[in-house]
Amino acid sequence: MSSIGRFLEFSVRTDDILESLSFFKLLGFGERETSDAWNHKYAVVSDGALSIGLHEREFDAPALTFVKPELAKRARKMTDGGIDFSYLQLGDEAFNELRFRDRDRNPVMMVEARTYTGDDEDDNDSVLGTWFELSLPSKDAVRGAHFWAPLAPVILNVREEPTMHMRFDAGGVPVGLSESIALEGPSLCFRCTDRAALNEACERHGFELDMYPGYEGAFAVLRSPDGVGLYLFDEDFLGEGIVVEESSDLSEFPDVATD
Repeated sequence: MSSIGRFLEFSVRTDDILESLSFFKLLGFGERETSDAWNHKYAVVSDGALSIGLHEREFDAPALTFVKPELAKRARKMTDGGIDFSYLQLGDEAFNELRFRDRDRNPVMMVEARTYTGDDEDDNDSVLGTWFELSLPSKDAVRGAHFWAPLAPVILNVREEPTMHMRFDAGGVPVGLSESIALEGPSLCFRCTDRAALNEACERHGFELDMYPGYEGAFAVLRSPDGVGLYLFDEDFLGEGIVVEESSDLSEFPDVATD
């Protein structure tokens, strides 16, 4: 397990959880059984590869959420490592939770225990296709990678042109730092091989596809009721990955200079 823990979900803030839940279920996502860890309204959907948490409460979102046992102990080490928390709830009578932002202000959350049950293997792809990356906007991907390296030290792929893009394994989930100006916020990327099924579902349910949005050659983007970008591609825009074993030394990456 990485020092940040195991990836739990892509956490989304919603004003109407029933609307958001219906949106994802109409696309073919399956619903998970949730625990009573949260006091607010909460639901989880999954497409077999990615779980999305829908939270009807105020918090910095969308956020990458990870599970880390003994969170209080980990929080002390992270503080010593220079991470500033925007929210910290630790105690014997509380559901332990902390939040912070990376160098590009992308929200991250850590909790002490899982908040839903169910195996992803029980589900199939949605009509969006196969999910392959959680993309985070970055003004300087190499600088951003220096922040993430101690937390998620396995790099999966890197590309310099036409824009810098670095993909790493963050607790079991592929996360990409992208310098593309077309990326407006934390977003999800899918390889969609059945455009006919996608178009039919969108027409039937009144979902609007924005064609050719400009991010990494995506042929369309669909936005959830909560504004999350679901980008659709014919194939993975980084191609086959390269794997660099755990290390915070970015000098190991070919053709990438450290700052």
